[in-house]
Amino acid sequence: MLHAISAEDHGPHGPAMTRAIQACVHCGFCLAACPTYQELGQEMDSPRGRIVLMKEVLEGTLDWQAAQPHVDRCLGCLACEPACPSGVPYRDLISPFRALARERFARSQMSRLRHWLVAQTLPYPSRFRVAATLGRLGKHFPNLVPESMRPMLNLLPSCLPPRQSWPEVVPAQGARRARVALLLGCAQQVLDPDINAATLAVLSHNGVEVHVPPGQTCCGGLSWHTGDREAAREFARRNLAAFPSDLDAIVTNAAGCGSALHEYPVILAGTPEAKQAHAFALRVLDVSVFLRKLGLRRQPKGFGKPTKIVYQDACHLANAQGVRQDPRVLLSSIPDVRLVELPDAHLCCGSAGTYNLDQPGIAASLGEQKARAIVASGADLVASGNIGCITQIRFHLARLGSAIPIRHTLQILRDTDPL
Repeated sequence: MLHAISAEDHGPHGPAMTRAIQACVHCGFCLAACPTYQELGQEMDSPRGRIVLMKEVLEGTLDWQAAQPHVDRCLGCLACEPACPSGVPYRDLISPFRALARERFARSQMSRLRHWLVAQTLPYPSRFRVAATLGRLGKHFPNLVPESMRPMLNLLPSCLPPRQSWPEVVPAQGARRARVALLLGCAQQVLDPDINAATLAVLSHNGVEVHVPPGQTCCGGLSWHTGDREAAREFARRNLAAFPSDLDAIVTNAAGCGSALHEYPVILAGTPEAKQAHAFALRVLDVSVFLRKLGLRRQPKGFGKPTKIVYQDACHLANAQGVRQDPRVLLSSIPDVRLVELPDAHLCCGSAGTYNLDQPGIAASLGEQKARAIVASGADLVASGNIGCITQIRFHLARLGSAIPIRHTLQILRDTDPL
């Protein structure tokens, strides 16, 4: 029987963590859905096994250090949630547990340095651009780069796209149908800023006035999923203050960012901003959901030839936000497009934030499997809704010698209907 996890013992997340643990009936349905269990075949590297480990740690019968390697291997993909017949809210357990663990034991010096470097660069586009530029140079002199940092450097494009900027307000074309605010994302502004340009163009073309709040910052997802609760809370507070409350929606075009914004009520639990966080999260929509609800003004013109598209489900879109059909409906509206599905589509591509740094072997294996499945599908084009997935899959397709392009759903919509 699980001892009560009180707010006094484990902070404001204690009750939610207790409920998540108690909801698990150890049926094992999550095993087939879990990428790390498929890779490693160990019970402790499955959601069911990790729940047992976390329960024992929280009850004080297992040392934190003993559980941590298995908790670290969790991608946080949440594929276990839709697979669970008991409805275990695994997300209410894994990130809060990591936040508690961060406070209770010391990692190796190299691990701390690696996480510090990422935390000081990736959430800040200007810094990340400098770091990415230096990282590209490091690819030519690998011996000067610590081995643990090389997997992330390998994912950098051979040439960074030019820096882009956007006005604070992009007016609707024609009759205005809605007013929204757009979260720009961090890594996306550096690795593929055209995703934001495409999003603004498609929304404007469909009668949406788009606000780009100048005070917005990182969504906080990277900090939250690596256990840095205070940094995640600070990012969340800044976004609560930056985004207007009088618009129809807050739209996101990166699955990880959208998922993080939906988690603000959890991140800010027990703080004065908790109520505001709940109201904020209710207004967050992935851009594909918003566009499908609004309806496209007209059918896209298409590619001019039959085109087979694989839509890749980003974990934090499909599992965390329950968004699967909306992007497919939008892509299917393009003439001559045939959507094809991948086998084991629910398995993560291995991107998952800093996972390439923390678990490079598993990340590489999952990325290669996803790329091989795409090649075997005979697709002409891959669509996705997350910059991390796009970067990971593009790299592994190239490693296989494949020239199949991968694009964001909004880029495809824009490019098949010249605006």
